[in-house]
Formats: sequence, C-alpha cells, structure tokens
Amino acid sequence: MTADTGHRSIDLLADRLHFPEGPRWHDGRLYVSDFYDRVVLAYRPDGSRTVVCEVPGQPSGLGFTPAGDLLISSMLDHKLLRYREGEVSEVADLSALVGGPCNDLHVDAAGRAYVGNFGSDMETSIDPTVLVRVDPDGSVAVAARDLVFPNGTVTTADGTLLISETFAYRISAFDVDASGNLANRRVWASFGGEPAPDLPTALATEAVAPDGVCLDAEGALWVGDAQGTGAVRVREGGEIVDRVELDGLTAFAVALGGEDGRTLYLAAGPPLGQIDPAAERRGSLLSVRVDVPGAAWA
Repeated sequence: MTADTGHRSIDLLADRLHFPEGPRWHDGRLYVSDFYDRVVLAYRPDGSRTVVCEVPGQPSGLGFTPAGDLLISSMLDHKLLRYREGEVSEVADLSALVGGPCNDLHVDAAGRAYVGNFGSDMETSIDPTVLVRVDPDGSVAVAARDLVFPNGTVTTADGTLLISETFAYRISAFDVDASGNLANRRVWASFGGEPAPDLPTALATEAVAPDGVCLDAEGALWVGDAQGTGAVRVREGGEIVDRVELDGLTAFAVALGGEDGRTLYLAAGPPLGQIDPAAERRGSLLSVRVDVPGAAWA
C-alpha cells in the first residue's frame, strides 16, 4: 500500500498495531514497541516481522548498547530491561525517581541509557520531572531535573544531548561530560506555546509537540509531532526545513534507517484523544525516502 503526499511516496510497512513507539533501526531491521500488545517487534524492509520479546510492564523506549544488547524501558513498573540471547532481565528499577510511566530512552556510545518519563498521570496535571541516567553497571542517577515530559533523545557528533520536552513544545540541549553528567542546559529549538499544565490544555495547543526524534548526518532532527499530522525536519534554532504530512494520522516517533540510511520510518496512529489505542488496532509503521541519511553516531 502506497500513499502519495505531494512530492513524496509514503509506504506502509505494517498496520493493525495498537500504539507503535520507540522505532530503532539496527542490523537490517526496524525494532519497535507496541504498548498495548506488550511486545517488542522487529521488521525487515519487506514487512516480515518477528516478535522479539514480551514486556508485561508495557514496552516503550528502545536502544542498543555498543555490545548489541537491546535495552527497553518498561512503562508501568518503571524498569529498564535488557534483552540478550533470547532472555529479558532487569537492569535497574527507576521507581524511586520517576513521576509517571517511563517512555523513550537513548543509549549513548558509552552504553549509558537516558530514560524519560511522563512525570504524572497527565489528566490532572503535567508536572516537571527528571531524566534518569543508568550507567552500564546498572547504577542509577538523576541526569537532569525540571523537564516537561522528557521524551525522544539523541546525542550529536560533538557530544551534545538533545531531548524533546513534548508538552513544553521545545527541544533542550545539554553538554555531556566523560562521566555522562549533563550541564549547560539551553533551548535548541522552540516551537512556541507555554508549557501545558494538563492534557486537555495540551490537546488544545497547536504548536509542534516534539515526541520521538532522530538525527541526520547534517545535524538536523526529524521530529515526530505528537499533536500534528506528521513529522518535521528541524535545524538548531527551530527552523523547520522539511516536513512529511500524513493523511489523518499523527507521527509519534521516527527513525532513519534502511540500507543507505535514507529511509525515514514513522510510528503513526490516530491523533491523541481520538480513539482508545488499547482497544483498537489502528497504529501503523510507515516509511518515506529522504535526502540526508541518518547520523552514524546518534
């Protein structure tokens, strides 16, 4: 199935998912979590799929260590898990630090995992929360505080960590030292709008709400817009230089991959609040060709 949106052809890789999230291209396959099926899946470019593992606590963010282990954020029990050689094991329990379900994660070149979380239940309030760092030995520390829904995260070529603050409508940047500590917080891109105090206010805001992100070889970010109709390509400073529009769907997360790194994968579904994704299978994985390949180091 192929849809034509302007100058680009958008292809369907998979459908009938509940809520796909955390796409990562690794070793010839696209890995993705499906929240409400409680599984991590892997897709080849021809659409053939493998169930990698089950995660009873609901999987979200994914990332690969330098050794090739798959790290998984388990949302409801606030744990970081490891999948290796057919087995799932616990790396760390984050419950003492996080304020809501765990969401996206990023694994850096040293094998450190940075894990975001909702901060609250979102219905009554959206509260600032922490970004948690889990070192390769399993030790846990607060990497940064007072982030509004910390979400998609990458590391740039110069070692800067970029992170979406979804409902503050901005991407923040930090310097990272040799131990993984973060400093010198600043705004890398702002899409306008004040931080939303609750989900109804957020849903009424029209600014780009950055969700999952991926970095390309020119240092620009492809950003899934959790309240929009697709994904945007953004440069430092907030200039939107490209976009992929979807027909009636929202792109919650993105990944660059494929043989040449120029396939942009989009984890998509109906807009927030439109359906109950736990009850309906209307999520999908889409792909589109772009000009600039993904960054090898991100």
